[in-house]
Amino acid sequence: MTTTRFAPSPTGYLHVGNLRTALFNYLIARKAGGTFILRLDDTDRERSKQEYADGIMEDLEWLGLTWDRLERQSDRLDRYETCAAELRQKGRLYEVFETPVELDLKRKKQLNMGKPPVYDRAALKLTDAEKDAKRLEQPGYWRFLLDQERTEWHDGILGQISIDAASVSDPVLIRADGQVLYTFASVVDDVDMGVTYIVRGSDHVTNTATQIQIIEALGATPPDFAHHSLLTGAQGEGLSKRLGTLSLRDLRAQGVEPMALLSLMARLGSSQPVELFHSLDEIAENFSLDQFGAAPTKFDPDDLFPLTQKYVQSLPLSAVTERLTALGVPEELAGPFWNAVKDNITVLSDLDGWWRLVSEGAEPVVAPEDEEFVATALSLLPPAPHDETTWSTWTGAVKTATGRKGRGLFMPLRKALTGMDHGPEMATLLPVLQKIPSSL
Repeated sequence: MTTTRFAPSPTGYLHVGNLRTALFNYLIARKAGGTFILRLDDTDRERSKQEYADGIMEDLEWLGLTWDRLERQSDRLDRYETCAAELRQKGRLYEVFETPVELDLKRKKQLNMGKPPVYDRAALKLTDAEKDAKRLEQPGYWRFLLDQERTEWHDGILGQISIDAASVSDPVLIRADGQVLYTFASVVDDVDMGVTYIVRGSDHVTNTATQIQIIEALGATPPDFAHHSLLTGAQGEGLSKRLGTLSLRDLRAQGVEPMALLSLMARLGSSQPVELFHSLDEIAENFSLDQFGAAPTKFDPDDLFPLTQKYVQSLPLSAVTERLTALGVPEELAGPFWNAVKDNITVLSDLDGWWRLVSEGAEPVVAPEDEEFVATALSLLPPAPHDETTWSTWTGAVKTATGRKGRGLFMPLRKALTGMDHGPEMATLLPVLQKIPSSL
């Protein structure tokens, strides 16, 4: 059975980069009828916060990315220690004592000699007595002993990958304070939870080669991997400095609709055109990893608003009834009001302004040269209630009385009634206006 996972660290709120990873893994699982796991990688005791964990789950629920299992790494610390002991016994996990300063000096020396700055495995040469002496000075930490050979796999997006482990330092898996790092904890979890497919950012490619070796050292079979391209800004610039403004909760606050965001993310960077989908099932049906390329993918948050606009304008009355009720729109006006204004909104919060105009009236905008014309027109306006024929009947009468026609007829009347030079069709808006000036 296909099992995927999304494993965010609860050290901050989700952003669009995180969403891409979550969505791809979710779609793979759903399309295959498999299992999607939400796993909170919360081994960083200082930075992990419950408010971020809650925020992650809230954002995913808002998007409809529901999970089949919820796991927390903080509940699995004993399991990591068991696996660490297994690797120590196999000679694949060894204790080291170099300080950051000492490591930096080693790297600089290697670079000056034209060598790659790879850890020299000096700790493997220490005797037991030397290790005991060093432990008195400072606690040791633990590195994984890589087989210095090429690690190869077929990547679901990037194709055939080959990484020379000799060019990579033995990774630190456990810190001196005992904290298990992502590279190790993630592997143990993936093995234990039966994860069969992992999609993540292309910045993890080298890390994947390392993790494959750890998986094999634990006697397990590696899952399939795919590495999607990283997002850049609209001009190709890095997003790292902007991610704070591209959190999912910020986009939500701006009125971006879930389906608009999901539709864009499901196609961005692929060979398929972006289109608006109306359900996750529809997105899953049309999703395939082989449509995606390796090139950096440009993301412009402004692209979300045309999709949001298209989505909200397609909504039936039933989908917005609750929101209209909350605004104070009477039940008998809900349908006519929605039909009048829906084609003039981008996000649902735009309804607030249109209801204020309809319910409270607008400050008339009348040019001096139009004052006499507008006064005459208002005197000819039939009494309420109005219907969709009223505008045509009224403007016809005004035309006959004043001789005005075209824009010179219609625009001054629109501005007098709405205070705006644009907006809904007046034939549909006039019947729902609750306050109309009888005179200037």
